[in-house]
Amino acid sequence: MKHESGKTSHAIWDIIGMGCIATLLTLTSCATKNQLEPGETEIKAVNITAGNDSVDTRRLATYVHQMPGMENGKRRHLAYDQTKTEASCRDLATAMNNEGYMHAKVTAECAVIPKTRDKRNPKCVVNYRVESGTPYYIYSIRHDIQDERIDSLLNEGYAYSLQAGRQFSVAALNEERSGIVRYLQDRGYYKFNKDFIRYIADTIPGENSIRLTLTLIPYKANSRAEETRHPCYVINDITYSTGSPEYDIPLRASVLDENTIIQKGKPYSATALEKTYQRFARLQALKYTNIRFAETEDGSGQNLLDCDIQMSPRKPNSVSIQPEGTNTAGDFGAAVSLIFENRNLFHGSETFSLQLRGAYEAITGLEGYNNQDYIEYGIEGKLQFPRFLAPFISRTFKRSVISNSELSVAYNSQNRPEFHRRMFSSALKYNWSEPNHHTRYTFDLLDLNYIYMPWISETFKHDYLESTTNNNAILRYNYEDLFITKIGFGVAYNNGTDAVKFNFETAGNILNGIAKLASFSKNKDGQYTLFNIAYAQYVKGDVDATHITRIGTASELVMHGHLGIAYPYGNSSILPFEKRYFAGGSNSVRGWGVRELGPGAFVGTDGRIDFINQTGDIKLDLNIEYRTPLFWKLHGAAFVDAGNIWTVRNYESQPGGQFRFDSFYKQIAVGYGIGLRLNFGYFILRFDAGMKAVSPAYNDSREHYPILHPDFSRDFTFHFAVGMPF
Repeated sequence: MKHESGKTSHAIWDIIGMGCIATLLTLTSCATKNQLEPGETEIKAVNITAGNDSVDTRRLATYVHQMPGMENGKRRHLAYDQTKTEASCRDLATAMNNEGYMHAKVTAECAVIPKTRDKRNPKCVVNYRVESGTPYYIYSIRHDIQDERIDSLLNEGYAYSLQAGRQFSVAALNEERSGIVRYLQDRGYYKFNKDFIRYIADTIPGENSIRLTLTLIPYKANSRAEETRHPCYVINDITYSTGSPEYDIPLRASVLDENTIIQKGKPYSATALEKTYQRFARLQALKYTNIRFAETEDGSGQNLLDCDIQMSPRKPNSVSIQPEGTNTAGDFGAAVSLIFENRNLFHGSETFSLQLRGAYEAITGLEGYNNQDYIEYGIEGKLQFPRFLAPFISRTFKRSVISNSELSVAYNSQNRPEFHRRMFSSALKYNWSEPNHHTRYTFDLLDLNYIYMPWISETFKHDYLESTTNNNAILRYNYEDLFITKIGFGVAYNNGTDAVKFNFETAGNILNGIAKLASFSKNKDGQYTLFNIAYAQYVKGDVDATHITRIGTASELVMHGHLGIAYPYGNSSILPFEKRYFAGGSNSVRGWGVRELGPGAFVGTDGRIDFINQTGDIKLDLNIEYRTPLFWKLHGAAFVDAGNIWTVRNYESQPGGQFRFDSFYKQIAVGYGIGLRLNFGYFILRFDAGMKAVSPAYNDSREHYPILHPDFSRDFTFHFAVGMPF
């Protein structure tokens, strides 16, 4: 069975509406049967090949009417249909024509697979062959614009994308039309749309070239009206309403003005309209916003638009309860959070939230301690302003970015059998973004943390903190009272294919300067203290990058890298535990569990304190993951991870953990595995099974290269997480 479709164009084209060709494609699909009738041939696969390497055959697959696969989570049994194959050939040829291949020909062949088990329903592979021929190029472009006002505007500042010498394609013509429409709509042409732009394409006999004419059609108010110049509109009055007499406008006038990018007395702008929608959409006090325009006159003959911004208020208060189940190294527990939220505290869409949290865990396996339970409770208050809460910020900058300011205060109490810990924190943070540039910024103006240890059990002191045989400086440092006052800055870029994040923070520098000037007292370790409490001093930087390569229509190859370096200095020789890096776990090298890897070649010996020792000052993660849909909402993945952590100094309690240029590469751990993900759109449940491949903690070849000598009980790790790993 063989079918052929081809098309040669030598005539003058009057391309009206550009995109008409695409809309004429008969890509309608009939209901698909799950069972075949006796004698019908089942399609097992479809292949598309092209004689020209520049043709993207993966994209052409969208024009094939019969593609085997899944539908609603069920395996489809596609019966070969000659009519649909012929339609596919025609549509593939038309798609090639639209890309400038005017002499493209498409043939199809249904190849029956011999010796199929099901004699009643033979199986086949449909092979489409695309012969593109030589593409057509734009020889010249002429702009026929009779509206002198628009012609002047375009000549002043619009950069035409269509140039002579470019390969002809309908997509390029549509791109030019969209650019002109947007340019004019941003300069007052409220009623201008793509239907006012037409192209005439004339092929040159004997050459693969096209003379192109861009024509602008005059404006007509209706089918009976006379042709005129296109009207240009200026914004007149701007009003605000709720659309219902039972609701008052929930926001202050200054907040409404700050978020309204549309300006009275300025020409209508589609971009200003979009930004106004974006601004109002992020205000938590509102459910949705609708912006309407109405033509009006002031007697001067100028075209004016009245703008009415209608808002639907949201209920200001809400209360929610979030229960949790916990499992820490086999110790089961439960937690619950009670959250109160007010979304319009000062009538400026300020969001105030208050969270109360309590947790309990039954701890087993501890000897020599009176209490075997872990109890935690905490309170956190957060106030977020949908704008910059700072002086000296210009109005122009505020209106050009989307920003918020966040003030938070929190207190947390932890009572364990070994110790009691109290933590107080307070922060003032700024976030802003440039949506058109895919960039977000964060600035932590002040982040204060105070850690207080009111009680440590005598058993824990004897075994770990005061023992002469256990000289663990890192452990002792993390069970002392401590101040952390940090300043941080971060930049994140994400365009859907590439994502890069950079974060930098530093702590203790201002306090250290004050301490030296004011001659603060020092403790027994030579550290300056504030209220008899030492403060941390360090610098820390992180770079994280991800690149996604699309494979076929739905699969992806994702490459990820993360490098983090922190350095304690001045008033600190050790990083605070909360700022140290750890390796292993669901977002790192997945052949290891959380905090089971590193630093360097270090091997843990005491499970009760290894979570302290298996931390470091430097972290390297390298990941590559292949992701593909399976069926329904289930996706599969295969991955290889590499990385480790290291310390910047040679700590006695972490032998083999210091970073050295001549040996660090020998200490890079490698893991591999497969994963399943339940993708519900708004959240993803992830299950990853990892195996160790190279384990730097061991010198013996059997243990150092578990990929050659696998031991499931030793090398396997299972991870459950929410969201993607990177």
